[in-house]
Amino acid sequence: MPVLRSTSKTSRRSRFAAAGTLLAALSLLLTLPGAASAAGSHDTAAKKPARGTATMGMGVVAHDGQGGLPRDTRAVQTEGVDVSGHQGNVAWSTLWNSGVKWAYTKATEGTYYKNEYFAQQYNGSYNVGMIRGAYHFATPNTTSGAVQANYFVDNGGGWSRDGKTLPGVLDIEWNPYGDQCFGLSQAGMVSWIRDFVNTYKARTGRDAVIYTATSWWKTCTGNNAGFGATNPLWVARYAATVGELPAGWGFYTIWQYTSSGPTVGDHDRFNGALDRVQALANG
Repeated sequence: MPVLRSTSKTSRRSRFAAAGTLLAALSLLLTLPGAASAAGSHDTAAKKPARGTATMGMGVVAHDGQGGLPRDTRAVQTEGVDVSGHQGNVAWSTLWNSGVKWAYTKATEGTYYKNEYFAQQYNGSYNVGMIRGAYHFATPNTTSGAVQANYFVDNGGGWSRDGKTLPGVLDIEWNPYGDQCFGLSQAGMVSWIRDFVNTYKARTGRDAVIYTATSWWKTCTGNNAGFGATNPLWVARYAATVGELPAGWGFYTIWQYTSSGPTVGDHDRFNGALDRVQALANG
């Protein structure tokens, strides 16, 4: 009997020791670099959009929220839309008949993407009578402002004084692929933007329109006031009123007020009658 009791105790001690060893091994595994966050990192990566698929205003709702639609005012404004490859072939006649009189089409992103639907969208809007222009989605962490401005101009972002072509737009907003400020300091971001707009003007003779959101501008440029005197502002704000503008601009030229409009989601208001849209096109 004593021998049997001794064997039973030894067996239990062995099982406890084995379990302890297993737990220790699991604990060590979880402390290895990257092990604890591997699943989370995989999930985060899976949520990131593919390069080239960024669209104007895609970060507005997530960062600034979405309120009601603008109220009618006595000030005359002109309805417009902005489109990208996401919309594919656009029903321009439907938009024209609904009162849309101008449009901007995404031409490029970084130096690695050209909108495959650009011809249908850019020429199609023109052919139904709209005043149209092109925009560039900036990725300041991939190449310089000058390089991206040249890429934009060379791939649809140019300008001509034909009365129906608007100056190009620099779409500078939240980074859908990573850090919201693209890893740049506030001073670095201001320098990048300056590099882009200076190069664009040297190539086309026009000051680029700057599209942004006030909250992003505050965070990523330190609310820099150095562009308001030269570059027209296109502000993104999905609410009943346009709200606070970025520093340096006393008024907006264009307001993107929703991403859920009819026919095409992104709808905008030009701050003036159609003749003011024409004036911007003519320079």
